[in-house]
Amino acid sequence: MKEKGETYVSSTQISRQINIDASQIAKDLSYVNITGRTRVGYEIDRLIQVLEDFLGFTELHRAYLFGVGNLGGALLSDAGLAHFGLQIVGAFDVDPRLVGTAIHGIPIYHSDDFERRMQADGVSIGVLTVPINFAQQVTDKMVAGGIRAIWNFTPFRIRVPEHIVVQNTSLYAQLAVMFNRLNETEKNNLSV
Repeated sequence: MKEKGETYVSSTQISRQINIDASQIAKDLSYVNITGRTRVGYEIDRLIQVLEDFLGFTELHRAYLFGVGNLGGALLSDAGLAHFGLQIVGAFDVDPRLVGTAIHGIPIYHSDDFERRMQADGVSIGVLTVPINFAQQVTDKMVAGGIRAIWNFTPFRIRVPEHIVVQNTSLYAQLAVMFNRLNETEKNNLSV
């Protein structure tokens, strides 16, 4: 809407765009530091600023990626992550064909260099894209080395101390949910 020259947006307008009830949007926005004007809505520039601040998109968080396979390589090539506040500054792998190279300007180090690099780079986030059978071992190494948050792309539910933040993002689990929803939709369409 900002790109279209709009300066205000209401909960109802947002509701139509993202298919969520307007009252839920108003309730959600009550948790951030913004108020709208009755029958006018929220100032778009201010709303964007407040939401980006609240979500942490305005602060650049430095991260390491562990496991430079297909998914890891794709994440290293995704320039959009920085737009949302994540800057991957290095990657780690054990494959001698990858160590010493770079993807999208991001250097790939041997996994044994993690502790030394950690002291130099001031990183707090680890992105985990290793094969499932190495997920816990690499997680333990990340935590011992000082990583405080882990974005886990493996289907393995890693175990970490309570003070470590974990965000599980299993593509396979999401795929299963989609298949289930598709099957239910097809069943309902057949019974009609």
